[in-house]
Amino acid sequence: MAARKRGPSAAKPAAMMAEETKKSDEKAISPSLEDPSIKPSKIGQVLSVSVVFFGAFFYLAFYHYKIEKELRWSIFANSVLSFVGFGVTLVLIPVASKYVLRRNLFGYDINKKGTAQGSIKVPESLGIVVGIVFLVLAILFQYANFTSDSIWLVEYNAALASICFMVLLGFVDDVLDVPWRVKLVLPSFAALPLLMAYAGHTTIIVPKPLIPYVGIDVLDLGWVYKLYMGLLAVFCTNSINIHAGINGLEAGQTAVIAAAILIHNIMQIGASSDPEYKQAHAFSIYLAQPLLTTTLGLLCYNWYPSSVFVGDTYTYFAGMAMAVIGILAHFSETLLIFFLPQVLNFLASCPQLFGFIKCPRHRLPRFDPQTGLLTGTKDGTLVNIFLRLFGRCSEQSLCIRLLLFQALCCLFCFVLRYLLTGWYK
Repeated sequence: MAARKRGPSAAKPAAMMAEETKKSDEKAISPSLEDPSIKPSKIGQVLSVSVVFFGAFFYLAFYHYKIEKELRWSIFANSVLSFVGFGVTLVLIPVASKYVLRRNLFGYDINKKGTAQGSIKVPESLGIVVGIVFLVLAILFQYANFTSDSIWLVEYNAALASICFMVLLGFVDDVLDVPWRVKLVLPSFAALPLLMAYAGHTTIIVPKPLIPYVGIDVLDLGWVYKLYMGLLAVFCTNSINIHAGINGLEAGQTAVIAAAILIHNIMQIGASSDPEYKQAHAFSIYLAQPLLTTTLGLLCYNWYPSSVFVGDTYTYFAGMAMAVIGILAHFSETLLIFFLPQVLNFLASCPQLFGFIKCPRHRLPRFDPQTGLLTGTKDGTLVNIFLRLFGRCSEQSLCIRLLLFQALCCLFCFVLRYLLTGWYK
């Protein structure tokens, strides 16, 4: 979390303002001793973890499962484009940081207050870079992979429109500091293009244990299904936004969930013989890979100690992207289990979010500048709950614990699906 600061403004003659703007722009572009150093200091660690994951993913996609040559080629082309996006993100974040600092979009790290790092201006809203790179990659891949008569083209464009809409609304929130009550409904507007273009089924498979009581094995929900899709988009977007507050957590949880989504999709493609089912999960891969690689690029700067803040732009973008992926590939139940830490965090936050208990502006743990450790407060967040349960620790250790919990929840989802296969559905 960042305590954002705005630059002062005053009424001045136009010529004087133009001259001062020119000077300030020149100063902002030139190196300054006051500017923070923006470097991908954690690129080595991020690349090491990425090599392990993508090694496992490519083993499943190109060796373990017998996938059609055309589909395999599309996944490979999407991977190459996604890796290019990782490099572009690394290059653009320092460039964009200069521009946001020039416009006083910066914050101070509250979890380092009282130390030298706590007085450094940290560029805010750098999620805008990830969002733009992701959209460009998705559009380029659309041009290379989809034909004009593809049945997936309308939904693919609608998905990109919803994500683009959410990036815009997130950046507006970063600039205008929109109240919480407004934040809760913003994703419902961004989801409209997807809901209006959705032409898939609105049915659900009734769990086998319930069929004797319901009398049918497939239930058509009609408009209720679209309402559920809209609510899922609202939840995913806001759940990433409120499960935050420490360096690397927002980007880290997104990377873990996106990695789980990729493994889930490739397993479903490999185990199925239905062409339409395979295409639905391939569609998910085409969006999840660039989401993961651009997020990893951001994480190189956002991991402890952060040299940039992701802002609401990123959390809204990431949440909407994953909601779109789950909705259009028809695995929303699995997605919600991947989001189990976010579900728990939301439930713990409800009393404060809905006004039953006083909600401070920043529901962060207390930082002790003498020891460098965080102490949990009574606020209802998973961050504080972990500190109360497991004791004081450093910010980096806390983030690692939370991301390990995220990974364990994703692993639990895979185990649960395996155990319930053939019995539940």
